Amino acid sequence: MVDQPDISPRPRLSRAALGATLVLALLAAGLSGWRQWRHPASAPQPATPVAVVATVLQAGDAPAVLDAVGSLRAVREVVLAPESAGRVTGLHFASGTRVAAGDLLVQLYDAPERADRAAALARVRLAQTLLARSRLLVPTGAEPKELLEQHQAELDQAQASVQQLDARIAQKQIRAPFPGVIGVRQADLGQYLNPGDAIAALANIDRLYVDFSIPQQALAQVRVGATVRVAADAWPGRAFVATVSAIEPRVDRDTRNLRLQATLDNADGALRPGMHVSAALQLPPERQALVLPATAVQLSAAGDSVVAIRGDRPRQAGTAERVAVTLGRRIGDDVVVTRGLRAGDVVVTEGQLRIQPGAALRVSRLVGAGGH
Repeated sequence: MVDQPDISPRPRLSRAALGATLVLALLAAGLSGWRQWRHPASAPQPATPVAVVATVLQAGDAPAVLDAVGSLRAVREVVLAPESAGRVTGLHFASGTRVAAGDLLVQLYDAPERADRAAALARVRLAQTLLARSRLLVPTGAEPKELLEQHQAELDQAQASVQQLDARIAQKQIRAPFPGVIGVRQADLGQYLNPGDAIAALANIDRLYVDFSIPQQALAQVRVGATVRVAADAWPGRAFVATVSAIEPRVDRDTRNLRLQATLDNADGALRPGMHVSAALQLPPERQALVLPATAVQLSAAGDSVVAIRGDRPRQAGTAERVAVTLGRRIGDDVVVTRGLRAGDVVVTEGQLRIQPGAALRVSRLVGAGGH
């Protein structure tokens, strides 16, 4: 036998039950409103301003420097070499010592020249004697005037021979042309030298030349007498001061660079010719430049930017605004801003990495360019 579904009608809620349900809902709503009136919800607290360090941009003169790579060269430097061939009979210097101008450094064998000079001197004395006798006899008519002129010519020739031999003897002596420091000796006693063979280098290192090049675009800013600060790896942290002494009159057609020469005092001998140095040419200052601490700049693939403080009192507090900037050259720990900011803007220098645009900021400390 199959069960039949129950299709009998369900009992409906009475009107009294519906009314009770509505009353209970109204009571619950009233109780909730009464509780909110007695204990209102607390208002949202404003965000705490972020404390930052900032600087006020000011326009002023910014020092301009043009960096270059240079080398040192002695103002006076030669490689000592003989003018004539000969055997070394005397070495009168030690490597690395100072010598004075005119000091005899090397002597070559000159005995034949000295013997020839002695003979020439004898001829000079004979010619002088004959000339003196002719000067006494010619006025009396005992000798013709032509003989007097011949004796005068013989004396002149003999004296010229002595001078010629003196010059040849001088070529056998290598003397210091100027005071300086002599280098490593490259000749030995008894060695035969040909003309031009190197004996040693002699350099006066009390003053040095700094040779360097700059782009042709800087020609208008360069002048003789400009200051050049020189740094060498051999003396870290020490700065040497040179002065531009010469400017090449032509620009190199291959590199389009202009060669400059500066003179450097080196009385203590700290620097040596041939050294590689860094040269910083001081140019006329840039007028009305905006200089910003480099720590204030945020670098990204989208470009450089800074966080500026906007508001009625930006030196005390305000809101953050990210500003795109264009930077110029570096000046130590600072950088020149060429676009994006203006004088009087307040820029965050520390703490900007944790700041979102529109965030409330509080300036805890104001610093100048360079972080002072």
